[in-house]
Amino acid sequence: MEKFRNILAASALMVAASSSAQIGQPYIHDPSTLALCDGKYYTFGTGSGGLISEDGWSWKGGVVRPGGGAAPDVMKIGDRYLVIYGATGGGLGGGHSGRILTMWNKTLDPNSPDFKYTEPVEVAASDGLEDNDAIDPGLLLDPKTGRMWVSYGTYFGNIRLIELDPKTGERVKGNKPIDIAIDCEATDLIYRDGWYYLLGTHGTCCDGVNSTYNIVVGRSRKVTGPYVDNVGRDMFHGGGKMVIAAGDRVCGPGHFGRTVIDEGVEVMSCHYEADFNMNGRSVLGIRPLLWKNDWPVAGDRLKEGTYEITSERRGYSLELAVDFVRMAQERERFWEMDMTKPIKPIPDQTLQEVIGTWPTGEIGVRAGDYMFRPHQHWTITAVPEAGGYLSNPYFKITIDGTERALAATQDMELTTVPTFTGAPEQLWRIEQLVDGTFRIMPKQIPGQETLNTRYVIYSAGDSTPTLAEYDFKSDNSKWNLRCLRMK
Repeated sequence: MEKFRNILAASALMVAASSSAQIGQPYIHDPSTLALCDGKYYTFGTGSGGLISEDGWSWKGGVVRPGGGAAPDVMKIGDRYLVIYGATGGGLGGGHSGRILTMWNKTLDPNSPDFKYTEPVEVAASDGLEDNDAIDPGLLLDPKTGRMWVSYGTYFGNIRLIELDPKTGERVKGNKPIDIAIDCEATDLIYRDGWYYLLGTHGTCCDGVNSTYNIVVGRSRKVTGPYVDNVGRDMFHGGGKMVIAAGDRVCGPGHFGRTVIDEGVEVMSCHYEADFNMNGRSVLGIRPLLWKNDWPVAGDRLKEGTYEITSERRGYSLELAVDFVRMAQERERFWEMDMTKPIKPIPDQTLQEVIGTWPTGEIGVRAGDYMFRPHQHWTITAVPEAGGYLSNPYFKITIDGTERALAATQDMELTTVPTFTGAPEQLWRIEQLVDGTFRIMPKQIPGQETLNTRYVIYSAGDSTPTLAEYDFKSDNSKWNLRCLRMK
C-alpha cells in the first residue's frame, strides 16, 4: 500500500529502539495477534522482528522472523506455530504486486534448540493490476469446523478470503478467493457465539500524529459473509461499526488481535500510529475487550484515581470495618420547614474527622451501603516496578489520603495494613471483564509460592467480601469501579 512507503527502514529503527524493555509502551508497527509460548508473550511486526514479554506488561525486542515484509500474523496449531506474512505489496517498493507466505516453527523462542523455521510457502499473490493487494493477512481457525481461513488486502482493492489446510499451512487445492470487504485493510477474523466477525482497519496510516487509523467491525453467520454492521451496512459497500478510535493521547489504532485470558476476560491488541507522550512513535497497545450486545468494543485502560468499589452482587460498597461516624445536621421537620432560611450545603465528612476513631493496626474489610464516607474511598495507584499482566501494571489499593493498604491474608480473607510495603499480597491485578465489570485479584496469597491467577475478591454474602475462586457466571466475582477523582 502507498501508505507503507519507507516503512521497512522505519521498522528497522523501531525494532532497534525496542531492544531495552519498554514498560507498556513498546515500539512496533503492524503487530500480529499475541502468541503465548513457554510462558512468554510474542508479537511479530513489520520488518523481521517483534516483541517479547514475560508478563504481558514489560516488553522488549528479540523476536526473530525471516522473510521481512509486512504485517505478519501467528497462531499456535497443535504443537507448532504457523506464521503468515506479506512479502511485498501494499506499495512496498512502489507497487501493489505482492505475495503472502506461510511457514512453521516448533517454538517462538530464538534461544531454543528447537527454533527453526520451515521454508516459506506461497498461499496468495497479487499482480499489481487486479483489485487486491496480497498483504496484511489475518488467520482464523474455525472452532466449529476446524477449517482455516485467511483474510488479506488493503485499501487498494478488495479484502479477500482464502482457505488454508491447517495441517500444512498451504492453500486448499482449488480454493478460489472471495471478496468480502472494501475501504479497509489489516483485517482479522474471529469467531464468537455463532457469529464470525471481520475486524478491519479504516483510515490513513504511517503519518504519525496525523494518522486517522481506526478499527471497525461487521459480522456474519457464515465465514464467507456478507459481513454487516450494526445498522445493516455490508462491509463490501463500506460498512463497519467502530471498535476503537483515537483517544487518551494515542491515535491511529490498527491491526486488531484478540486474546482470551480466561472465561469473560479478553484483551485486544493493536498498534497506535502515534503516542503523543512518546515522541509520536508507533507503539503496541493492549486494551480490555468488551462485548456489548454481541459487538466487540475496546475498554479503557484503568487509570489511577480514587474510586468507589461496589459489588455486582448487591451494589454494596467495599469499606473498612470501622464504626459508622454520624454527621451533624440541623434537622427540620419536613412539614414545618422555614422556606425563608438560607440554604447551606453540608460539607462531606473528612478523613481528619474520623481517622482518630479507627484502630491503628490491621483493620478488616466488609461491604455496606455507600454513604460517600472516608472509609469507603479507595485510591488505586499503579506500581509499575512490580511488573504487570496483559493491559495493566499491578496496583496498590489504599484508603484515600492514607497509606492504609488492602491486602490478602493466608487464610483467604481480606484485611488492611497500616502502611503499604510492596508485599505481593498488597498488589492487585484489576481486569475489566467482557461485560464491563471488573475482577480484582491479589498478585500472590501469603503461603503460596506462585502468582495467583485463580482467586478474586468475592462476595460470599451481601456484606462479606472474601477471596474465592473466580467464576464469570457468578456476580459474586464481579465489582464495579466508579471514579470519584482522577489522580
